[in-house]
Amino acid sequence: MNIKRSLVLFLSSYGCFLFGQEKSIDTIYIFDSQMNKVKQFHPIKIITPSEIQKNSSNLSELLRFQSDVYIKENGRGAVSSPSFRGTTAQQTAFVWNGININSNFLGQGDVNNIALFGYDQIGVKAGGGSVTYGSGAIGGSIHLNNTLEFNKGFHGSLFSEAASFGTYNNFVKGSYSNEKFSFKASLNYAVSANDYEVPEYITGITPFKNINGRYYNTTFNVGAAYKIANDQTISWQSQVFDASQHYPIYEPNGNRTKYNAQTLRSVISWDVNKENLSNSLKAAYTEDNFQYFSALNLPKTSGADGKNYIFKNDFNYFITPKINFNAIGEFQVNKAQGYETGIGTISRNVGSLAGMIRYFVNKDLRFEAGIKKDFVEGISSPLLYSFSGKWTPLQWYQVSASFSRNFRFPSFNDLYWQPGGNLDLKSETSSNVDMNHEFRFGDFKINLSPYYMEIKDLIRWLPTPYGYWAPVNTNNAEFYGLESQVTWNKNFGRHGLKINAGYTYSKSINKDTRMQMTYVPLHKAVGAIDYRFDFMKIYAQALINGLTYTTTNEDRATAIDSYVLLNAGVSADILKKYTLGFKVNNLTNTVYQTVIDYPMPKRNFSIYATINF
Repeated sequence: MNIKRSLVLFLSSYGCFLFGQEKSIDTIYIFDSQMNKVKQFHPIKIITPSEIQKNSSNLSELLRFQSDVYIKENGRGAVSSPSFRGTTAQQTAFVWNGININSNFLGQGDVNNIALFGYDQIGVKAGGGSVTYGSGAIGGSIHLNNTLEFNKGFHGSLFSEAASFGTYNNFVKGSYSNEKFSFKASLNYAVSANDYEVPEYITGITPFKNINGRYYNTTFNVGAAYKIANDQTISWQSQVFDASQHYPIYEPNGNRTKYNAQTLRSVISWDVNKENLSNSLKAAYTEDNFQYFSALNLPKTSGADGKNYIFKNDFNYFITPKINFNAIGEFQVNKAQGYETGIGTISRNVGSLAGMIRYFVNKDLRFEAGIKKDFVEGISSPLLYSFSGKWTPLQWYQVSASFSRNFRFPSFNDLYWQPGGNLDLKSETSSNVDMNHEFRFGDFKINLSPYYMEIKDLIRWLPTPYGYWAPVNTNNAEFYGLESQVTWNKNFGRHGLKINAGYTYSKSINKDTRMQMTYVPLHKAVGAIDYRFDFMKIYAQALINGLTYTTTNEDRATAIDSYVLLNAGVSADILKKYTLGFKVNNLTNTVYQTVIDYPMPKRNFSIYATINF
């Protein structure tokens, strides 16, 4: 399907006239029916739309400054991948409204080819979650969620930003709801010449300039829900994303290339919610297409089109007020067709059955046990399990723990790319142990989360004697460390102060060599201070990234040195409907990189305005 044609179709078919009046009742429909259950046993960091505006360049920047995830970015706006607790991008699951959206080709999500705007919340969950969210949820998962509200009347907002390097970002959103019907739509367009310079960084004999670094992307989101009865809701959510990234070169006369990507996601859900029973039946369609151009003005060199048809049912029943049974069944048909990749026309059926029992002993103690079996055509998959518990022995102290087995099955590229694809690959499996200690002292909250993880049958692409690379199941690895978070929030009349700080220690060891894995900083810390006085807001962000090895032998000469980044911003609310703001990124003009030989921008600025109506 042509994504741009799909966008026009959605706009013409589902456009509506929005009008109404504010209502007093507030009912919210959440597309990811598992999210509230997961929160009962596992800590999840929630990033709201107001927090997103602080790091509005792309999803990479947001996760870098507002989570424990390490982001590898090949220059601002270029190819980008996440690393949870030292794992790879393939061991991170991206979940859109309850649907796993990792690419069937790469087995991962390119962070900068996933929209930033248009969600009502972004959740970041560390630790295994394959029983609930499927293949790839080994190191952690990133949740992109939308909600629909009833009885809220009409609301709208407009965000517009102009920034350094010819960057412009515009986002408009509108919603209308009454007692029975809810509708929400948004549109985002971001574009950047992205021609920043880092003269201190020399490539060959030339000071670095991000030549051919242009990018743009467009995102359209639309959702609707209708209450067919007091306890039944029919809902629909869709997203269309179209993007282009030009790959940076080091010399003006170098070969200029680009990568285009288009995605379409659509899910229809029928939800029944009774006193002791709920059921969510979903039918989804996702499309993931890409094209690579070895020269800007020539036809595509390679590419692929992927289509997924997904059916999922989530049944939840309280056998007694304290015992809850949850069954999840899912069936997918994954189809793909490659162009000059060696991947022909292929199809794969994937199914899974999962069951979970939750026992709420009392308000201070609860347990959960889950088991899951995946059925992947042509691939053997292990039996998965999870055990979790949460206990509040003291008013100021809470402890939770979980044990789980998780997995990732090989991607289409792993199996079918030619030359190199390997049909004999095994699924990666992991054993995860996670704990969380939460302390509350007045307005302070402290979280300490130690973890241990072992991954077997890692899939790695290695050189062959025949001159090409091929994927094989290689060494095992173990990962252990500590994630910590401190928050303090206090209001003093017209004043408000909020402080967040997090520190992560990540040890990621190749069990054969006993050396640290590549692109895993041993230390990472993030922090933010927000101060509000009446209509004025001021914030500052900090990021400390430790030494990061880029080779498997811990070569210090090619490692990325540690660095410290500071951002700051100020905004003012005018007449309660208008906001004007100014931001400075990389305040100290630090020269840094997250991937070797791809320096990131030095000090840069942006101004923005928001209108709410």
